[in-house]
Amino acid sequence: MSGAGRPPYAAWLPLLLGFLQAVGPMSIDMYLPAFPNIEAEFHAAPGAAQLTLATWILGLSFGQLLTGALADRFGRRLPLLCGTAVYTFASIGCATAPSIGWLAVWRFMAAIGGSASMIVPRAVVRDISEGHEAARLMSRLILILGVAPILAPSLGGLVLQMASWRGIFWITAAYGLIGLLLSAWLLPDTLEPVRRVHLRLANMLARYGQILRERGFLTHTLMLASASFALFAYLGGSPTTFIGTYHLTPGRFAIVFGAVAATYVLFSQGNVYATRRLGLDLTLRVASSLYLVLAALLLGLTLSGRGNVLSMAVVLALTQGLTGFISPTATVGALAHHAAHAGSASAVMGTLQFLIGCSSGFLIAWLTNGTPVPMAGLMAAGACSMKLADLCRPRRPGPSALHPIAPRPP
Repeated sequence: MSGAGRPPYAAWLPLLLGFLQAVGPMSIDMYLPAFPNIEAEFHAAPGAAQLTLATWILGLSFGQLLTGALADRFGRRLPLLCGTAVYTFASIGCATAPSIGWLAVWRFMAAIGGSASMIVPRAVVRDISEGHEAARLMSRLILILGVAPILAPSLGGLVLQMASWRGIFWITAAYGLIGLLLSAWLLPDTLEPVRRVHLRLANMLARYGQILRERGFLTHTLMLASASFALFAYLGGSPTTFIGTYHLTPGRFAIVFGAVAATYVLFSQGNVYATRRLGLDLTLRVASSLYLVLAALLLGLTLSGRGNVLSMAVVLALTQGLTGFISPTATVGALAHHAAHAGSASAVMGTLQFLIGCSSGFLIAWLTNGTPVPMAGLMAAGACSMKLADLCRPRRPGPSALHPIAPRPP
């Protein structure tokens, strides 16, 4: 903290970083309603549009590892600007794709470029803050990031009413261009040249191995990935639960979905006060324990058939709200001991989080049986994995300031 207790960064920086990180939900959630339209235009078989989602996930996983190493070698600005430019160009390619195969190729390229917007902001947070201040900054990022999943599907549906599915990718291209211009104009490079690392491929792989062997990084990352696993189970299973089982109209389901998402954003802001009073370590311990209890309650409601719209919505809102405590705090814990190579650590963390989280989305599609049980079961599995990772976390002091921070004097 610098003079008068003010943070050592501009007030607009969390807004910019959150805007950049929202590239993920903007690039996925907004075009999901267009799958039938894409398949119809290209005369593709039902489900063929899933290929474009699979190539996005593959590109994002590869791109994060590549961009993370580049961000430690060349600083934060250059990889971010190049990645955002690639994302913008590839989004134009998606908008003009002549076939579903070319659409999948351009989605792969867009994911490689867009990965920079997902990992560089986390590395910037680690560069300029640690401990409670880092948790506070991550919570502000989530405040911006949390709005995207609420608005993106509705925006995509609105575009489809006014234009073809190609209009969605013109919007993502404009989004990338805005992010590129704002980053070029406003974003400082938070990694000084003296702290940059010169890595060959063998050394880069060795560095990734070193990161994965650090117990604190691995356990915090597994907590974050387990939370994402449960989140993807909720995202994939909530339509079946509320529309299929409880017969809500799509409009009423959108209200419930938005309320749950708003709870996540609201709780993430409360995380600032929790980490200041309890410390990051105790906040994670309590939040993961409460999540496990709520996940068990959710599974019990579904197995017994005693759940209704209100009870399910309340329990789901509370679980997602607790994710608002867990995600920013676990992120800070994972990066705490990796200031020298925060870009690489952020890349490994993001790749594991996304791959493990997305596996839940595929499992929910495979296990769906018209009831809420698969969703609740997968969320309970994620909760158990999260708590196990929490129990394995190192309980030792370190530069991450994972202990309670004394209140500031009046």
